[in-house]
Amino acid sequence: MSQLLRIESPASVPGPTGLPLLRLGFRPFYLLAALHAVLLVPLWVLVHRGALAAPAGLPPMWWHAHEMIYGFAFAVVTGFLFTAVRNWTGRPTPTGWRLGGLALLWVVVRVCLLLGAARAGLLLEMAFLLLVAIALLVPLVGAANRRNYFVGLLPLVLLAADAAIYAATFVDGFPVTADTMLRLALYLIVLLTGVIGGRVIPMFTLNAVRGLKQFKDVRLDRAALGATAAALACDVAGVGGAPMAAIALAAAALQAARLWGWRPLATGANPLLWILHVSYAWTIVGLVLLALSSSGAIARALALHAFGLGLVGGLIIGMVTRTALGHTGRMLVAGRSETAMFALVPLAAALRVFGPMIAPHAYLSWVAWAAVPWSLAFLLYLWVYVPRLCGARVDGRDG
Repeated sequence: MSQLLRIESPASVPGPTGLPLLRLGFRPFYLLAALHAVLLVPLWVLVHRGALAAPAGLPPMWWHAHEMIYGFAFAVVTGFLFTAVRNWTGRPTPTGWRLGGLALLWVVVRVCLLLGAARAGLLLEMAFLLLVAIALLVPLVGAANRRNYFVGLLPLVLLAADAAIYAATFVDGFPVTADTMLRLALYLIVLLTGVIGGRVIPMFTLNAVRGLKQFKDVRLDRAALGATAAALACDVAGVGGAPMAAIALAAAALQAARLWGWRPLATGANPLLWILHVSYAWTIVGLVLLALSSSGAIARALALHAFGLGLVGGLIIGMVTRTALGHTGRMLVAGRSETAMFALVPLAAALRVFGPMIAPHAYLSWVAWAAVPWSLAFLLYLWVYVPRLCGARVDGRDG
């Protein structure tokens, strides 16, 4: 199990050479995702408040959601998986000019969508997703690594959702809305965090806390993930009311039992651990809020931001620090900068999710206040990690 979860460079794989930034997938994509996070959210606040015109071609809300999912989150997923699959299979993933070309294509897509060239941007993004899928599936299939085939199929499902977003935007009478497909894309990443998080969070915790006893049961894992998938599927399919609320609350209870078995209270002295546990806890919050939204008690957007900012955003800041430290040859120890980042992202999620529930009349202000700690966290990440991501490993190894 531990061999499948390690993503550091194995000795059997020749390390890439050349420009350090392009030696492994995490380097350019973590950097680009952090820069995107710093710029996109404040830009959205200005658009949302009417101080700035939204990019043409896509409705403003769709543009914001699309860029947070396909731009920010999937950039991190791409960088992480390019690095992880290389280790899982002992086979190469893109490096050098191929990696640089994919990163450049990601940038071109973002610029197209920002400048209002939505048709071109979405088509180029579909090409990007296809290339990422190929880059993941070739080593996975070549190594017969069936356990992880799903990570290579994820970009293809996101591609299908993106194609539906394109059709919903530009084809009259298309039966599925872009909003539905954007929620599907977010929920796919939520489920990915459930699978990968269920592997790495308890393992990292067990490895770091001496004498810790955890409770792990594959039946509980399957039940929690299955119930979560069912609740999210209900929302995508438009099944609301009592049935969805019951499924979502059951999923929340199962996820809570799953997380408790990983012993989150034992991680308080280790920021690299507690950020992962705190972030995963937002799965439970999101499911409870989804249940409440099914009856109209609260807006669905609050649940979506619990998943997007709290769960996905929190796990991202936790993993882009941990993996960048390890892959640049540094000790897995969080300094003051990392600890500050880990406090800022959950704070942003709390302000965005709970603020409008407490004072709905100040909704726009809560959105603006949430943008501050979010952007500060990723600005701090860039300040600390740009030299590390752009420089060679400190231990002299390649990668």
